[in-house]
Amino acid sequence: MKAVGYQKSLPIEAADSLVDFEIAKPEPKGRDIRVAVKAISANPVDYKVRKRAAPTDGGYKILGFDAAGVVDAVGPDVSLFKPGDEVFYAGSILRQGTNSEFHLVDERIVGNKPASLSFAQAAALPLTSITAWELLFDRLGAVPGKSLDPRTLLITGGAGGVGSILIQLARRLTGLTVVATATRPESAKWCRDLGAHAVIDHSQPMKEQIEKLKLPPVGLVASLTFTDQHYKSIADFIAPQGKFGLIDDPAEFNVAAFKGKAVSIHWESMFTRSSFQTPDMIAQHHLLNDVADLIDKGVLRTTLDQTFGTINAANLKRAHALLESGKSRGKIVLEGW
Repeated sequence: MKAVGYQKSLPIEAADSLVDFEIAKPEPKGRDIRVAVKAISANPVDYKVRKRAAPTDGGYKILGFDAAGVVDAVGPDVSLFKPGDEVFYAGSILRQGTNSEFHLVDERIVGNKPASLSFAQAAALPLTSITAWELLFDRLGAVPGKSLDPRTLLITGGAGGVGSILIQLARRLTGLTVVATATRPESAKWCRDLGAHAVIDHSQPMKEQIEKLKLPPVGLVASLTFTDQHYKSIADFIAPQGKFGLIDDPAEFNVAAFKGKAVSIHWESMFTRSSFQTPDMIAQHHLLNDVADLIDKGVLRTTLDQTFGTINAANLKRAHALLESGKSRGKIVLEGW
């Protein structure tokens, strides 16, 4: 089967940073399903892994987590899916990735593809939807339901992949006031179109902008990017006893900045359940099915922004380069072989 991967951690502009190659089709065992991959999307975790994790056995590391496709075969212990089912999912960080024609994934982290979406539209959603959902409801403890919540949720980096679905979840499924941050006019418009009540510029002092909005106190913060640059200023205006959640890898982060206000700190990683085979691992199956249902009901929409053509090394290198530039918006998808 065709696949895209690498043997050495190299800058994306290097000729061999990502290459096309052939590899044997994997066989499903246990609770694994084998998916014929129809579309994939690129995420920042792809280039982060590429930069720091080189294969040690001389083989190829296949990247990619988001995928939408058709179940091709199932392991002997599979009960949730059968061949022919259309699915979408974000795989495990401990296994080979989705940038291959066929891919093995544990059924417990797979959902039924939204019927109303194409494979490309569906592939944009899994990793960011799981991250946003877990961050909002499991980590920050937002209350589902449209009754008024007397707090503001601040989302830094609202136009990115996670921000694009988090804005929708918070606006459509809670009573929170939603404020996103963005630096470019087109990104600010993107956030407003997704449902943000207001957008501020995180390249300028945020406290003054928040105060001018005269909104409910910022009780929840979803720090999605450049946490090391923003957390001290956020600590200055977050409400006492608030909650601060983050998903990135800040070079510097001193939790003492939040001590005086008794603000709790929450890390989110959507790979935790699959990496540690937690007893509630199947929650991600249910979560993705809920997202699919909300999509099909018109409550949520895909966050696909750009399609970069077929799945090959050249197009994936373009996607990695754009993600590394920090100027991407929504999700980048590749489709077909």
